[in-house]
Amino acid sequence: MKKLRKAFTIIEILISVIIISFSIVYVLKIHSQNREQVIYLSERNKFALQDSLFLSDDVLKYHKEKKNAYEVLQPYFKIDDLKSREILKNISRNFFIPEPINLTSDEDNGPSAVIQEIKLKDRYSSAYFRFKISNF
Repeated sequence: MKKLRKAFTIIEILISVIIISFSIVYVLKIHSQNREQVIYLSERNKFALQDSLFLSDDVLKYHKEKKNAYEVLQPYFKIDDLKSREILKNISRNFFIPEPINLTSDEDNGPSAVIQEIKLKDRYSSAYFRFKISNF
Protein backbone atom coordinates (compact mmCIF):
# COMPACT_ATOMS: atom_id res chain seq x y z
CA MET A 1 0.00 0.00 0.00
CA LYS A 2 1.23 3.46 -0.95
CA LYS A 3 1.74 6.08 1.75
CA LEU A 4 0.16 9.54 1.43
CA ARG A 5 2.51 12.46 1.39
CA LYS A 6 2.36 14.85 4.30
CA ALA A 7 3.07 18.26 2.71
CA PHE A 8 2.57 20.30 -0.45
CA THR A 9 5.27 20.38 -3.03
CA ILE A 10 7.04 23.58 -3.98
CA ILE A 11 5.27 23.67 -7.35
CA GLU A 12 1.85 23.49 -5.71
CA ILE A 13 2.75 26.36 -3.39
CA LEU A 14 4.06 28.51 -6.28
CA ILE A 15 0.94 27.90 -8.37
CA SER A 16 -1.34 28.82 -5.47
CA VAL A 17 0.66 32.01 -4.80
CA ILE A 18 0.44 32.98 -8.49
CA ILE A 19 -3.33 32.38 -8.55
CA ILE A 20 -3.82 34.45 -5.39
CA SER A 21 -1.62 37.28 -6.71
CA PHE A 22 -3.56 37.44 -10.00
CA SER A 23 -6.85 37.62 -8.13
CA ILE A 24 -5.53 40.38 -5.85
CA VAL A 25 -4.29 42.40 -8.85
CA TYR A 26 -7.71 42.04 -10.51
CA VAL A 27 -9.51 43.19 -7.35
CA LEU A 28 -7.20 46.22 -7.05
CA LYS A 29 -7.82 47.11 -10.70
CA ILE A 30 -11.61 47.00 -10.19
CA HIS A 31 -11.25 49.08 -7.02
CA SER A 32 -9.29 51.79 -8.83
CA GLN A 33 -11.87 51.91 -11.66
CA ASN A 34 -14.70 52.27 -9.13
CA ARG A 35 -12.79 55.04 -7.38
CA GLU A 36 -12.38 56.94 -10.67
CA GLN A 37 -16.10 56.59 -11.37
CA VAL A 38 -17.01 57.86 -7.91
CA ILE A 39 -14.72 60.87 -8.36
CA TYR A 40 -16.26 61.58 -11.78
CA LEU A 41 -19.82 61.41 -10.39
CA SER A 42 -19.01 63.63 -7.43
CA GLU A 43 -17.38 66.22 -9.73
CA ARG A 44 -20.40 66.12 -12.07
CA ASN A 45 -22.74 66.67 -9.13
CA LYS A 46 -20.64 69.58 -7.89
CA PHE A 47 -20.73 71.23 -11.31
CA ALA A 48 -24.49 70.61 -11.64
CA LEU A 49 -24.99 72.38 -8.33
CA GLN A 50 -22.84 75.28 -9.53
CA ASP A 51 -24.87 75.43 -12.77
CA SER A 52 -27.90 76.48 -10.75
CA LEU A 53 -26.11 79.79 -10.10
CA PHE A 54 -26.31 80.58 -13.82
CA LEU A 55 -29.98 79.79 -14.48
CA SER A 56 -31.45 83.18 -13.68
CA ASP A 57 -34.43 84.79 -15.41
CA ASP A 58 -32.30 86.80 -17.84
CA VAL A 59 -29.96 83.97 -18.84
CA LEU A 60 -31.30 83.98 -22.42
CA LYS A 61 -29.44 87.22 -23.23
CA TYR A 62 -25.99 85.65 -22.66
CA HIS A 63 -25.76 83.77 -25.98
CA LYS A 64 -22.13 82.92 -26.86
CA GLU A 65 -20.75 84.76 -23.84
CA LYS A 66 -18.57 83.71 -20.95
CA LYS A 67 -19.86 84.88 -17.58
CA ASN A 68 -18.83 84.23 -14.01
CA ALA A 69 -21.33 83.53 -11.26
CA TYR A 70 -20.83 86.91 -9.62
CA GLU A 71 -21.80 88.76 -12.82
CA VAL A 72 -24.99 86.73 -13.14
CA LEU A 73 -26.01 87.00 -9.47
CA GLN A 74 -25.04 90.64 -8.87
CA PRO A 75 -28.38 92.13 -10.05
CA TYR A 76 -30.30 89.84 -7.68
CA PHE A 77 -28.14 89.72 -4.55
CA LYS A 78 -25.92 92.13 -2.67
CA ILE A 79 -22.74 90.19 -1.90
CA ASP A 80 -20.62 92.08 0.62
CA ASP A 81 -18.33 89.26 1.74
CA LEU A 82 -15.08 89.48 -0.23
CA LYS A 83 -14.35 85.77 0.08
CA SER A 84 -17.77 84.84 -1.32
CA ARG A 85 -17.32 87.36 -4.09
CA GLU A 86 -13.95 85.86 -5.09
CA ILE A 87 -15.35 82.31 -5.03
CA LEU A 88 -18.21 83.38 -7.31
CA LYS A 89 -15.83 85.17 -9.66
CA ASN A 90 -13.80 81.96 -10.05
CA ILE A 91 -16.85 79.96 -11.20
CA SER A 92 -17.53 80.66 -14.87
CA ARG A 93 -19.43 79.10 -17.78
CA ASN A 94 -19.72 79.62 -21.52
CA PHE A 95 -23.32 80.09 -22.65
CA PHE A 96 -24.81 78.77 -25.86
CA ILE A 97 -28.51 79.30 -26.47
CA PRO A 98 -29.91 77.84 -29.71
CA GLU A 99 -33.10 79.04 -31.38
CA PRO A 100 -36.29 78.25 -29.47
CA ILE A 101 -38.48 75.36 -30.59
CA ASN A 102 -42.17 76.15 -31.08
CA LEU A 103 -44.54 73.27 -30.49
CA THR A 104 -48.02 73.81 -31.84
CA SER A 105 -50.92 71.42 -31.78
CA ASP A 106 -52.55 70.12 -34.96
CA GLU A 107 -55.84 71.61 -33.90
CA ASP A 108 -56.25 75.31 -33.21
CA ASN A 109 -57.80 74.76 -29.80
CA GLY A 110 -54.93 72.75 -28.31
CA PRO A 111 -52.09 74.11 -26.19
CA SER A 112 -48.84 75.28 -27.74
CA ALA A 113 -45.48 75.66 -26.08
CA VAL A 114 -42.06 77.16 -26.60
CA ILE A 115 -38.99 75.16 -25.58
CA GLN A 116 -35.78 77.06 -24.93
CA GLU A 117 -32.50 75.17 -24.50
CA ILE A 118 -29.66 76.59 -22.42
CA LYS A 119 -26.23 74.99 -22.81
CA LEU A 120 -23.58 75.71 -20.21
CA LYS A 121 -20.10 74.69 -21.29
CA ASP A 122 -17.15 74.10 -19.02
CA ARG A 123 -15.23 71.01 -17.94
CA TYR A 124 -18.54 69.14 -17.74
CA SER A 125 -21.05 70.59 -20.20
CA SER A 126 -24.74 70.63 -19.32
CA ALA A 127 -28.01 71.37 -21.08
CA TYR A 128 -31.12 72.77 -19.43
CA PHE A 129 -34.57 73.37 -20.87
CA ARG A 130 -37.25 75.98 -20.21
CA PHE A 131 -40.82 75.22 -21.18
CA LYS A 132 -43.36 77.99 -21.64
CA ILE A 133 -46.98 77.26 -22.47
CA SER A 134 -48.19 80.07 -24.70
CA ASN A 135 -51.79 79.09 -25.57
CA PHE A 136 -54.04 76.95 -23.48
